[in-house]
Amino acid sequence: MPSGAENVRWLESLSPWPEEFGLGRIRELLRRLGDPQRSFKAIHVVGTNGKTTTVRSAEALLLSEGVDVGAYTSPHVDSWGERIRVGGEEADLETVLGPVRTEAEAVGATQFEALTAAALAEFAAAGVDIAVVEAGLGGRHDATNVLEAPVVVLTNVSLDHTDVLGATREEIAAEKLAVVRPGAYVVLGEPEWEPAARQAGAAGVSVVAGSSGVLAHAAVECFLGRPVDPAPLEDVVVPGRLERVGESPLEIWDGAHNLAGVGYLLTRVPRADWVLVASILADKDAAGMLAALSALGGRFVATSSSSNRALPAEELAAIAAPFFADVHVVPDPREALARGRELAGEDGALLVTGSLYLLADLASVRPSCLPWQASANG
Repeated sequence: MPSGAENVRWLESLSPWPEEFGLGRIRELLRRLGDPQRSFKAIHVVGTNGKTTTVRSAEALLLSEGVDVGAYTSPHVDSWGERIRVGGEEADLETVLGPVRTEAEAVGATQFEALTAAALAEFAAAGVDIAVVEAGLGGRHDATNVLEAPVVVLTNVSLDHTDVLGATREEIAAEKLAVVRPGAYVVLGEPEWEPAARQAGAAGVSVVAGSSGVLAHAAVECFLGRPVDPAPLEDVVVPGRLERVGESPLEIWDGAHNLAGVGYLLTRVPRADWVLVASILADKDAAGMLAALSALGGRFVATSSSSNRALPAEELAAIAAPFFADVHVVPDPREALARGRELAGEDGALLVTGSLYLLADLASVRPSCLPWQASANG
């Protein structure tokens, strides 16, 4: 069996996108692994924004209730291991990939399919009672749509990935709610999707207005069938979601990666003359995001994350020019962060945003992070 380090390099070499969307590869891969997903029940979290924070919040609540729980999220900020957690601790990714690699290669699995299979296999091996699982893209054709989930959470629906999921919110909601199994209970963050949830087969629907933590609390109470103390939610900190970085000056990192995420962010950062450092993926509404972000300040540093979907810094700067008085082009993320800090000065305010991939690129140079508040951008 290849060494752990080789397994991680192998994972990174895989294509993150399939040539054709579908569940054939993941089902065959899981069959070869003994169908580990049948060993536990799940809370399946779908939606445009807020999925990661919802998963981590549900995980914290379940742990406080003495439940053996696994958690699966994406993408990561600090490390690949961040995506797979058992008992509240990150799994050793180098170890969990080992039993999966040969079979994943045999079926031509994508990066996300291989990682999803590794997570489900690890949860089965650990004997978890429940896994809280975040969908990667949509729902119907997502690799996580192999679960028996008595509870499904739909956080919210925005126009994102329209080339894959549909051109309207209604079409996108239907794609996400396709994970609902007949008889499942659905927790909704937006009331307009109740008819669609029932049409998808939901036996019961609960509409919960509030944060990701509130949605998680409702889902856990539904799964356990009893009241749950919400106190553990106060200690949930998710990497790259409204994190305050360091003590001084004011510096916040948030992976708001679409217009809805930016809208959430704008209402939660303190009033200041912000310097912004950002990278945005090419398939996002960059102009809309930048127009909204310009309400925070007039100085902008355009950079480009390591994602092959990221807009080149020069192109992002050109889009930003109508909205910001002072635009800087710094392609290298680390150099862009340094420029942003220089512009903000000791008494200023710096916001790093636009893409979780950017935050991941900068993770190795990030100072200690302080709790801020739960974000809906995950």
